[in-house]
Amino acid sequence: QVQLVESGGGLVQPGGSLRLSCAASGDTLDNYAIGWFRQAPGKEREGVSCISTSDGSTFYADSVKGRFTISRDNAKNTVHLQMNSLKSEDTAVYYCAADLGLCPNVAFSYWGQGTQVTVSS
Repeated sequence: QVQLVESGGGLVQPGGSLRLSCAASGDTLDNYAIGWFRQAPGKEREGVSCISTSDGSTFYADSVKGRFTISRDNAKNTVHLQMNSLKSEDTAVYYCAADLGLCPNVAFSYWGQGTQVTVSS
């Protein structure tokens, strides 16, 4: 059983940056896929990025390519999502999820509680 806790959300101006963190406990993240998802009010949840810890491969939604970077901190059993050049349309609740397997074809069983990101002037 894996527990996930997100942090790092907040209010930022357009063009600004935030770094989200997903801290895992209950198991190491070896051989896991860790995904970041987001859901804006009135919209469906969408996948943002994913990292496969077994081979380090990463995936990004087209809407965030070149602006977001996903990475893993092995020592802290944590996955980060660095978000740069933020836009108002990035406003959403961001969730991390985990399960054994390789991105992008993973049915995630473990989910965090979410962290709010608001991009506004």
